Amino acid sequence: MDNLLGDLDGTLEIANSSTGGVYPPGSVVQLVPGEVMIKHQKGFNPATKDWEFFELDVSEEGSKIRKRGFVDVVNRFGGNCFACHVQAKPQWDLICETGHGCEPIPLTKEILALLQKTDPRCESNPKLNQEENAKLQALQQALLAKEKENK
Repeated sequence: MDNLLGDLDGTLEIANSSTGGVYPPGSVVQLVPGEVMIKHQKGFNPATKDWEFFELDVSEEGSKIRKRGFVDVVNRFGGNCFACHVQAKPQWDLICETGHGCEPIPLTKEILALLQKTDPRCESNPKLNQEENAKLQALQQALLAKEKENK
């Protein structure tokens, strides 16, 4: 999480709230390195409650936007970002977590943690061990098969 407009405290306040709330403009939410949501000013896109969805290519040099948009961005898993996030109960401002009303994503917490550890933009990430690498290779093969299905 971050806030591009400097209101990280406001972003974290809503993220840590047990009752939800509306994220402040500039809020950045990213669960895995290749996907991110950014909150715009009120009224920017009422359909998405002012969130914009991004699919990214990430490298040590930074991020490159592959896709961006509002209701039409489809991620590498073949899922429409908005179609999932719109299922969140109103108090969660389109943020999906366990118990927020969204369909569960097809990744375990362990795999999500491994994906986060692979972000090449983070110098502090530890090196993956052999077992972790094998799990991510299996995930990559499944993703490649899914991409072929979607073409």
